[in-house]
Amino acid sequence: RRSGQYTMNHDHSKKTPDGASFDRSGSQDSLDELSLDDYWKEVENIHETRGHNNEERVALVVKEPDEGELEEEWLKEAGLSNLFGETSVDSLESMVFLSTLTRTQRAAVEKRVETVTQTMRKKNKQHQIPDVRDIFRLQNDSRGKADDGNEPSAGRKSENKDETQDGTKGAKFSLGTDEQKSPLEEMPFSDTDINLEISFSEQASNLKDSSVDKLCKAGGGDTLLPNFRLPKDKTGTTKIGDLASQDMKKVHSLALIELTALYDILGTEFKQQKAVKIKTKDSGLFGVPLSVLLEQDRKKVPGTKIPLIFQKLIAQIEEATLETEGLLRIPGVATRIKSLCQELEAKFYEGTFNWENVKQHDAASLLKLFIRELPQPLLTVEYLKAFQDVQNLPTRKQQLQALNLLVLLLPEANRDTLKVLLEFLQRVIDHRDKNKMTLKNVAMVMAPNLFTFHGFGSKSIEQSEFVMAAGTANVMRFMIRYQKLLWTIPKFIVNQVRKQNTERQKKDKKDKAMKKLLKKMAYDREKYEKQEKTPNDADVPQGVIRVQAPHLSKVSMAIQLTEELKAGDIVARFLSQKSGNVQTLKKEEVFLYEIGGNIGERCLDDDTYMKDLYQLNPNADWIIKSKQS
Repeated sequence: RRSGQYTMNHDHSKKTPDGASFDRSGSQDSLDELSLDDYWKEVENIHETRGHNNEERVALVVKEPDEGELEEEWLKEAGLSNLFGETSVDSLESMVFLSTLTRTQRAAVEKRVETVTQTMRKKNKQHQIPDVRDIFRLQNDSRGKADDGNEPSAGRKSENKDETQDGTKGAKFSLGTDEQKSPLEEMPFSDTDINLEISFSEQASNLKDSSVDKLCKAGGGDTLLPNFRLPKDKTGTTKIGDLASQDMKKVHSLALIELTALYDILGTEFKQQKAVKIKTKDSGLFGVPLSVLLEQDRKKVPGTKIPLIFQKLIAQIEEATLETEGLLRIPGVATRIKSLCQELEAKFYEGTFNWENVKQHDAASLLKLFIRELPQPLLTVEYLKAFQDVQNLPTRKQQLQALNLLVLLLPEANRDTLKVLLEFLQRVIDHRDKNKMTLKNVAMVMAPNLFTFHGFGSKSIEQSEFVMAAGTANVMRFMIRYQKLLWTIPKFIVNQVRKQNTERQKKDKKDKAMKKLLKKMAYDREKYEKQEKTPNDADVPQGVIRVQAPHLSKVSMAIQLTEELKAGDIVARFLSQKSGNVQTLKKEEVFLYEIGGNIGERCLDDDTYMKDLYQLNPNADWIIKSKQS
C-alpha cells in the first residue's frame, strides 16, 4: 500500500494527493466537494477492509510490451495476424475482412502493420514481410472494378478532404467501403442522436472542428447529461446477444479496429495492457476468476451466465428495500465483513449459510468486495486503461461511442456481470428521493471499486489521483446513465459483418467451381435443396416470405410483406393460432429470427420493419423460436 495516498480529508476536492493545487477547469465536470468526499471515503473503506484481511494479495503484474509487440498482439486480436508469415498477403479471410473496412479503420490497420513491419525488419525475422501498401493494393485489386451500387460518392469525396487531419494517405488507396451514406451535415441527426449508421471514427474525422464539442463542457449535475437517444432503425436494433457466435467474433474484431481508429483520430493513445499470468484460486467465491466461478456454478445451475454469489448478494440487498438512506455508501463493519466472507466461502455452495445474519449494508459491502477481489478487473486488464481514458475524449458523444465499443470488446462473462451490476445500480438510483443516492453519488462510490484495481501499482494510476477520481467517476456515471445504448451493436458494424459474409460466400462459390471434388458435392446438395424447397417456393409469390415456427402449433405461414409490417406482428399472428397439444408460450418468450443469407443468425426486435429488412437480406430464412432453443 502506498503510504499516505488515501489518508485525506475534506480538502480532496481542491488538492491532489501530493499536495499540489489542482485546477478544476481541466476536469471533465466540476464535481462538488460532497461527491468527491464520497469517493475518498470509499477508498478509505476499501483500505480498512483490506487491513482486516491478513492474506497478502498477489499483485497482478502488468507487462510492459517490447517494441512492436503491442501492435502484433493488436493485429492478432483483430484477426489479421495471418498478414505475416508464410501465408501473408494472400490470406482469404484477411482479404475479405479488409475489403469491408472504412477509410479510418484501414488507416488504423495500416499504422499497426507498418510498425510491426519495421520491427520485424530490425529483428531480421525469417518471415515474408509485406509492404503495407501491397496488402491494401492487392486487396483492392481482388475487388476488381465492379461496384455493388451501395458505395455512395459522398464517402469517396471526403477521402482527400480529410487526409491531412488523420494522417491517412487518402489519394493512394481507393476505399470503396466507407459507410458514409451522405455528407454528415446533411444527415437528419440532432446533437443528442447517436448515429449508428456511420462509423464513429469517420464521424470524428468529419466533425473535428464542429460546435458539437460544446456538448461535453456542461456542468456535472445529473440533469445536465444529454438525453442521448438512438433514432429508430427500420431494419431493427441489434443488441448484444442477438447475433450468433460466429458473427460476434467478427463484431469483436471490427469493434477493436473501430475503437483504435477513433482514438487515433482524436489523438488519444490506445494501448492494451497485458497481464503476466499469476496463480489464482481454482475454487471458492472471492478472489476467483469469473470463468472458474461460472464453471462451478453451472454444475448447480446449468447455463447460468452470472456468478450465483453475485446474483444472491444483489437479491439480498433488494430484499430489504432500496429506499435505505446511504445504500452502497455506508459500509458494513470491516471485522464483520471479513467474518461473513469466510463463512460464505465455507457454506455458500453447501446451502447452509444463514442469510438472515447479513444486514443490508453488509451485503452491499460484500458485493463491492467481490468486484474488487476478482484476480483481474471486471473491465479486464487489457481494457481498464482504455475505459479510464474515455474521460480524455473531446465530446460526450465520442465518450459514449468509445464506451459502446469497449463493452463490445469485453469477454462475455465480464460483460454479462457488468450489465447486471449497472442495472442494479440504476434501480438504486431510481429510489434517490428516499435513499439520497443520486447518479453522481452512486458513481462516486462505485468508481474506486471498478477502477482502482489492487494489482495496478503502476505509474498510470499514480500520476494524478485527483484527476482519476473525477474522471473515472464520470465514466462510471456514463456507464450507468446510458447503459441501454452501450449494449447496442452499431448498425455500421452489423452491415460490415453482412458484407464480410456476402464477400466470403462469393469467394467460396468461386473456389467450389474450381475444385472438381467439391463440384459433385455442390451438385448433390443443389439437387437435395431443390427437392426440399421446390414445393414451398412454388407457393411463395413475389413480396411474400415463408416463416417457420417448428415449436408452435402453426409450424409454417406465408406472410405478405407490407410497408408497415413489423417482426412483432408476425410473432403475434403465430401465437394467435393456439392448439391444445403445444406448450403455451408467451409473447415475450419467442422472437422472429433472421437466419442465413448475409448474416449467421440475428434475433429481431419487435419493431423491425420486415419489408426493409427483406430488401437488405433477401436470401434469409425466417424462423420463430425462443432464445433458449
